[in-house]
Amino acid sequence: MTTFETDPTGPGRLFVGGQWREAADGARTEVVDPSRGTVLTTVAAAGAADVDAAVRAARDAFDTGPWSGLSGRERGRVLHRVAELIREEADEIARLESLDVGKPITLAHAVDVTNAANDYEYYAALAHTLDGATRDTPLNALAYTQRGPLGVVAAITPFNFPLILAGSKIAPALAAGNTVVHKPADETPLSALHMAGLFQRAGVPDGVVNVVTGTGPVAGEALLRHPGVDKIAFTGSTAVGRHAASVAGETLKPVTMELGGNAAHLVFEDADLEKAVGAVIKAFVFNTGQFCMGGPRLLVARPVHATLLEILAEAVPGVPVGDPRLPETVVGPMAGERHLRKVEEYVALAREEGGRIVCGGERLDLDGGYYYRPTVIADLANDSRVVQEEVFGPVLTVQPFDSEDEAVALANSTPYGLAAGVQTGSLARAHRVADRLQAGIVWVNDWAMLDPAVPFGGVKESGFGREYGPEALASYTKVKSVVVSLD
Repeated sequence: MTTFETDPTGPGRLFVGGQWREAADGARTEVVDPSRGTVLTTVAAAGAADVDAAVRAARDAFDTGPWSGLSGRERGRVLHRVAELIREEADEIARLESLDVGKPITLAHAVDVTNAANDYEYYAALAHTLDGATRDTPLNALAYTQRGPLGVVAAITPFNFPLILAGSKIAPALAAGNTVVHKPADETPLSALHMAGLFQRAGVPDGVVNVVTGTGPVAGEALLRHPGVDKIAFTGSTAVGRHAASVAGETLKPVTMELGGNAAHLVFEDADLEKAVGAVIKAFVFNTGQFCMGGPRLLVARPVHATLLEILAEAVPGVPVGDPRLPETVVGPMAGERHLRKVEEYVALAREEGGRIVCGGERLDLDGGYYYRPTVIADLANDSRVVQEEVFGPVLTVQPFDSEDEAVALANSTPYGLAAGVQTGSLARAHRVADRLQAGIVWVNDWAMLDPAVPFGGVKESGFGREYGPEALASYTKVKSVVVSLD
């Protein structure tokens, strides 16, 4: 086992109440480099006692008011400083994310670090907009509303975009005046630990942001069930999301659930095929296909179906797959061995179900890492498990359609509804189809156009609530009405 020389916490401890500390029982868990299959370092594995200490620290910080007692404008100034520090430390943060997740370093810089900084900057600007309103009523009274923070927020984040999906929760939660206990994914805790120190340097008071690393069944479960938590913000699989929402329901905690996805990407015969192919490839290989809003289901108008398959068969094998440390790499390894095995199992299932492998269909043997070649599969029926379920890897299924109605029906035929895409040269069709697609966000003539001002989230089994936009900020607040008699 090697020592991770730049671990900002030294031995990788918990961050509770502004202090670095070991787990109460001394337990630790390994962090693996997915590009080589070797151990980078170990971090503390929090138990129930550690989670309790973190929630108590967050509760004390909330109740005593060093953060919630500030004006929104003052909180905004600190969040601006967080954004500045992220940009100043961009190289190191991108390197952490690349090593931990297997994310190509160019992608980590351009997408993860940039978007994380933008998150805090955006909510810094919105922090001072949280005000109430007077309400006109027939009562002989002055009626007005106040909007304030909820209290302690549990932020539980996944392995695929650790930095961005932490920022999408922590930034609006802090802007609204809440305190936070962050539980990052078991496999990818390093950027969360780095951010803990960065918050402290930016001037976030002790106890306002706490980080507990460890496993989902132990640390995550303890955080879900803790009576001191006032809201749960969760991103992860639909199966775990169901459990989290059920636990939250026992004590009627508000939740935001951003869950699994299996987005359809519709290409109509009037689309610009050259541009469409670029969007199609980006949609299914982005982040090695480990993207809940990725586009793994391609639906193509029959007149251009064969042509598009031929183009993909030639273009996809040319996408650079390899060491995430190299700037030219577009597709890195899967984030872990279990994720790689899952993709292998689904591709084997596709063969059993009568699928034709157009390209890819096998792992790539490179440096002992968890690599899988981008794969395109044709000739699967719509009720195939590989079409209907979330593969979560660089795998694209391709189906033809004969009409706009059929395209929409196929797109809406899975239990998921997180994202969708439309490729068309018709403005009328773009609006018409987007309106009919059951998805929280629809992209037209591109994919993954994201900004903190634009909310995203799911319908159906892809969850509920929204991240990004003023909608997310509002979800971290509660409204109180005050009615003053003028009699």
